[in-house]
Amino acid sequence: MNTPHLGQNSISLDSRGSGDPCLPTRRAALALLAAIAAGLSAPAWAQTTAAWAAIEAQARGQTVYFNAWGGSEAINRYIQWVAGEVQQRYGVRLEHVKISDAADMVKRVRAEKAAGKTRGSVDLVWINGENFLTMKREGLLFGPFAEGLPGYALVDVQGKPTTRLDFSEPVDGLEAPWGMAQLTFMADSRRTPEPPRSLDALLSFAKANPGRLTYPRPPNFHGTTFLKQLLLDLNTERSALYRPVTPAAFTQATAPLWRTLDALHPQLWRAGRQFPLNAEAMRQMLADGELLLALTFNPNDAANEIAAKRLPASIVSYQFESGTIGNTHFVAIPVNASASEGAQVVANFLLSPEAQARKADIEVWGDPTVLALERLSPADRARFAAQPLPGQVARSAPALPEPHGSWVDPLEREWLKRYGQ
Repeated sequence: MNTPHLGQNSISLDSRGSGDPCLPTRRAALALLAAIAAGLSAPAWAQTTAAWAAIEAQARGQTVYFNAWGGSEAINRYIQWVAGEVQQRYGVRLEHVKISDAADMVKRVRAEKAAGKTRGSVDLVWINGENFLTMKREGLLFGPFAEGLPGYALVDVQGKPTTRLDFSEPVDGLEAPWGMAQLTFMADSRRTPEPPRSLDALLSFAKANPGRLTYPRPPNFHGTTFLKQLLLDLNTERSALYRPVTPAAFTQATAPLWRTLDALHPQLWRAGRQFPLNAEAMRQMLADGELLLALTFNPNDAANEIAAKRLPASIVSYQFESGTIGNTHFVAIPVNASASEGAQVVANFLLSPEAQARKADIEVWGDPTVLALERLSPADRARFAAQPLPGQVARSAPALPEPHGSWVDPLEREWLKRYGQ
């Protein structure tokens, strides 16, 4: 997501030339984040075998209230499978507390801590991004614990530096990686044999197909991710985006974004005056032929939907050739968790090759693994071997690091101010 051609209202980005001057900056950003992630010192909190055995013993009989998004039946079934396994293996009862927005959970933990509750209602949370940043800054997280988990030894911290950096914020052992994600587009090859694979191509495609493109309304996560993708593509100098936001940096970096959206919106579905509520609505609109493109943050999402017969086998998934935003999602433990030992046991099981391979299975969830497959035993590595399925990304593009989490709130507020009426 490069030169828009939208008639009189278009903006010109031709000064960037025919090559990709973003590439050195992109490589530098990736190299910097990888160096930061790899260079973080070995954890002083790593558990000895005896210490971990003591945690497992304390966890037995505990109930872990796992606050996690409940909007996907496939994910809900996976969590139920996890619940059965940790109960059988470790005597830990896992209760899935289905939430629609992790920000609500943050407010609850904050309120319980302020009220002096040392045994809160939340034991484990599915989290990343601005919610992690908020909890970290406000001292709402237990730990560090993550790199002391026995299963952490198999995490690919070098090849996947975002396992130690959450939206460019050091994790510092306060959350354990669970899965990988990357912005991915879907198109029906019958209607769109050559989908747009860059920002320039997308903007030209929108002009050629008025009313057939859109994106979810921010602050929906997928809608905000789309804005961040444009923000990265429109800024050749990105260093400020990977630091805490300042008013001056925000004004400078977002100026080309607002110009681009001002030109793009009249070409969108309902002329950019309304937006779908979420990516699921977009996906259904794609299936119905109302839209030509949809987006997701799971590269295997289309394959899942094809397997479930909710999308036709002609749907293809792809990413911009120059790269799309990618990140890691995590689990964390609130500072006042009532069952911190049980929560650690669950987090450790989620890192096991068995649990990671099941999660990566298209027929189960299709969520990419955080593990370094080359470190696994041949038997465990074989768990991940599968033939490509219809709808999967044929050629993965580079994963671009997320801007710092502090950019999210002002970006959403400004979008709502400009376009949310």
